[in-house]
Amino acid sequence: MLSDLVFEKREIEARSTIVRRNEELDISLLCMSGIVSRQRDDRKGRRQLLSLHFPGDFLDLHAYPLKYLDHDVGALSDVTLAVFKHADLRQLQYDHPDLTRKLWFATLLDAAVHRQWIWRIGTLRAVARVAHFFAECHARLVGIGIADKSTFDLALKQTDIAEVVGITAIHTNRVLRELREREVAYFKDGTVEIADLKELWKLAEFEPSYLYLDDQALARIWSGEAVS
Repeated sequence: MLSDLVFEKREIEARSTIVRRNEELDISLLCMSGIVSRQRDDRKGRRQLLSLHFPGDFLDLHAYPLKYLDHDVGALSDVTLAVFKHADLRQLQYDHPDLTRKLWFATLLDAAVHRQWIWRIGTLRAVARVAHFFAECHARLVGIGIADKSTFDLALKQTDIAEVVGITAIHTNRVLRELREREVAYFKDGTVEIADLKELWKLAEFEPSYLYLDDQALARIWSGEAVS
């Protein structure tokens, strides 16, 4: 149903800005492949990553009622996007009211993840913040079928991780070393390898209910079921 409304597809290069803050919008974008961030720069150009989005995620659905964003949207990796006109989404809502609930769920899930990111920065110490971030990304990627039990690609640099968890790049390097020495998780060239999932969750105080994954996805996280 939704796929029938795709106006066009766009290929975006890594580290490119997709949507700029305060830009008037009459479309919304869905990530089809790659990793995308919501982000905000200060006056000196220092960036803060606000959220990450994976295939199947709407990047700016909130622009549909709001008409513009209070943040930028950027490609962390090469990405493919599906473009939807707001006028078409509006008509689809009239024709298929059940879709409204699905789109609403997407925005509610965004809000749940945002709350968790605030809690993570405000409560956890540095090593637990990074562990929680890895655990969350792993669970989300397993949930959509593009990661297995132990390894997944984030297309991130250490400086990106530092932004996400609110610590310096130097501190991030120390934290990644600690995770490696404790044989919990390894990070190299944008790829995360989880050596001890149980210990990662324990260290992170990670509890995945806020992701609203189905039972099959939760089972895959622990089964080590390979994906294509």
